[in-house]
Amino acid sequence: MVFALDYSTKTLALNYLTTQPKQILGTFLQLRLTFNSGAAFSLASSGTIFLSSFAIIVSAAIFYYGRKVTSKRWAFALGLALGGIFGNLSDRIFRPPGALQGEVVDWIQLPNWPVFNVADMAVVSAAFVVSYLSWKNVPFSKNRDDS
Repeated sequence: MVFALDYSTKTLALNYLTTQPKQILGTFLQLRLTFNSGAAFSLASSGTIFLSSFAIIVSAAIFYYGRKVTSKRWAFALGLALGGIFGNLSDRIFRPPGALQGEVVDWIQLPNWPVFNVADMAVVSAAFVVSYLSWKNVPFSKNRDDS
């Protein structure tokens, strides 16, 4: 669901937004089309292949360990992470220049924050949920030896 929502909103952004901000809630929430070759805050803009490779490795780990999850909360967190990773990874694969180097479509702007998208929100939310579940010592699976 995260991937579909991210893909749909990026398509809408590409069709209806420009680099000029559209104010939604004054300067607090604006919509502006940007393309990011790096990670959050435009870090590692020359390391796109590394970021893409890292996303693939993390996805593989989620698929591997996700088979053992029995907790609905952990499944939710992993699903959020996977949907967000696939959302941005699909941009890196299919958007110019392609071959794991494509630019990610970003379109949501808040003050003093980099422009972001739904996939970014999902990955950050997943990180918070995983941190919370770990802090609360919520078991990943019924048999702790399997995690």
